[in-house]
Amino acid sequence: MSLMRTPVRSGSRLRARPWQGDPHVAHVTPASDLLGPLSTDDVRRGLESLRRAGYRGAITAALPRADQPAFVEAGFVETQRLHLLLHSFDRLVPAPVPPGVDVRRGRRREHDDVLVVDHAAFAPFWRLDHLGLAEALSATANVHFQVARTSAGIIGYAVCGRAGPRGYVQRLAVDPESQGHGVGAALLADGLRWLRRWGARDALVNTQEGNDRSLRLYQRAGFVLQPHGLAVMEISLGVTG
Repeated sequence: MSLMRTPVRSGSRLRARPWQGDPHVAHVTPASDLLGPLSTDDVRRGLESLRRAGYRGAITAALPRADQPAFVEAGFVETQRLHLLLHSFDRLVPAPVPPGVDVRRGRRREHDDVLVVDHAAFAPFWRLDHLGLAEALSATANVHFQVARTSAGIIGYAVCGRAGPRGYVQRLAVDPESQGHGVGAALLADGLRWLRRWGARDALVNTQEGNDRSLRLYQRAGFVLQPHGLAVMEISLGVTG
């Protein structure tokens, strides 16, 4: 039976949990605080905590440009790039729900079915596990979790959240067999309406470079590509045994 490490806070300004359930690889995220970007020392202290906890490697969340230098100087290497897009809510593009599809609030008991869709829609590196889905649903104080269903079951889902005046499209996935019929556009439009109704002035979303289909979906919905994207970085911690 494999060891499952519990989520840990690995240093004063770095949070960590097992990445995709792997007890040897940490998924690290800068802690939310008011102290500005992390320093190289902040990151190095976090890595020492991870080594002591027995982790052999670490993968970052998608980092904005301001946070990247500290990780690079601490030895991380960029492995993935993501586009960052902004919606200003000056106009919402209508997207009707396709016939035979019902969009409604997601329920906790549906998490397993939602993750089946997630795993079908994303390559292994980007897939969520139960802990990752729970983090997406709790990342902001206000969250909008919607699923798209047909008579056959769940075929798509979206998680949107609001923190102060800013909205986030945290996750959007449609089963590949149901893509191209407007399900993703309907889920996205529903989430954007919710964000604007509850006081968000704009919304951010990211998608990996090379995912042209998702990029076109967001741009058709009114998102504008930003000049500086995000980066995912990795490091080996040199722990054996």
